[in-house]
Amino acid sequence: KSYSNPRHARFLSGSKTVGLSSVIRVISNLQDFSMPYLTEEQKRELAQNARAIVAPGKGILAADESTGTIGKRFGPINVENNEENRRLYRQLLFTTDKEMANYISGVILFDETFWQKADDGRRFVDIIRDLGIIAGVKVDKGVVPLLGTNDECTTQGLDDLGKRAKHYYDHGARFAKWRCVLKIGDGRPSYLAVLENANVLARYASTCQLNGLVPIVEPEILTDGSHDLAACVEASQRTLAAVYKALHDHNVYLEGTLLKPNMVLPGVDCPTKFTPEQVAEATVTVFQRTLPVAVPGVTFLSGGQSELVATTHLNAINAYQATKPWKLTFSYGRALQASVLQAWQGKPENVKAAQAVFLHRAKCNGLAALGKYEGEDSESTAAKDLHVSNYTY
Repeated sequence: KSYSNPRHARFLSGSKTVGLSSVIRVISNLQDFSMPYLTEEQKRELAQNARAIVAPGKGILAADESTGTIGKRFGPINVENNEENRRLYRQLLFTTDKEMANYISGVILFDETFWQKADDGRRFVDIIRDLGIIAGVKVDKGVVPLLGTNDECTTQGLDDLGKRAKHYYDHGARFAKWRCVLKIGDGRPSYLAVLENANVLARYASTCQLNGLVPIVEPEILTDGSHDLAACVEASQRTLAAVYKALHDHNVYLEGTLLKPNMVLPGVDCPTKFTPEQVAEATVTVFQRTLPVAVPGVTFLSGGQSELVATTHLNAINAYQATKPWKLTFSYGRALQASVLQAWQGKPENVKAAQAVFLHRAKCNGLAALGKYEGEDSESTAAKDLHVSNYTY
């Protein structure tokens, strides 16, 4: 007799007679094997938080820049990169008018920021939660070279992740982010890099879920290079297929996860220009071929696009007419903050003006997540290109 599930076949074949009670016990044990480390209550909480993060018209503020990266942001506005200035800047963001909660559903924090407090003594995490926004945290420890490859990399931080994830959960975090990086060109991304990063993301995801955190899975394909849109389609499709194969293999509960990918874009040096509609079609097509319906939503990274372009592309993706069973929204860092930094300039008297800029950018992207963004002045600060080659956090 043939069996639809090969695992059942291994257990049930080879015996001359199998009693009904034995069959039931075996099948029951196989069903119990699926995600045995999560209780029904854990799964409900994970799914609820994942859905809340991708609520209609809302997205994520990625404020998880490392100490070194935020220093690169401060440099052009002549602000010293010290702990107090970093605290003041994040305070500016998190104490923006409560209207921000209409457009921002979650905030990703760097470890230092996760423990910091505002001038009034309240922890940033508590300020965020009091607004009805979910606090999350970056848990990877950065990229390192993947030996045996052509300048490819993997991401470190798994060794003590379980302990750290529990600590973050106990102190208010409800989701986490882990970034892996892949490149296009000269045979990249290689099979080894795709496989390694997919498995790292799956191990991260299962560890976070066990400790109550919704894992945001981020396999970023950089836009460095001159490759065209078709090359990014191929690389993105191959990468996401491997990532979801690994997530399945590691019994990750997909309903309690989110994806943070790159949009499908040509390389920054590609001589051919593609319209937002072409980007939207390519991006949605890749998802239709690789992204399970069980995943509640996608929170795109901006990947060095200007604020205007990132918002325009997000709007085009949501306006594109196709089967899209997932929420498609934003998880932007640079594309929500570049104009804010320019308005702030590190000066206390500029805080209100900078907060107004942040609120405007959040609203624009909230509209784009609904496909209702109608554009802005192309000569504004928000039009400035934000690409950085071989970008690291």
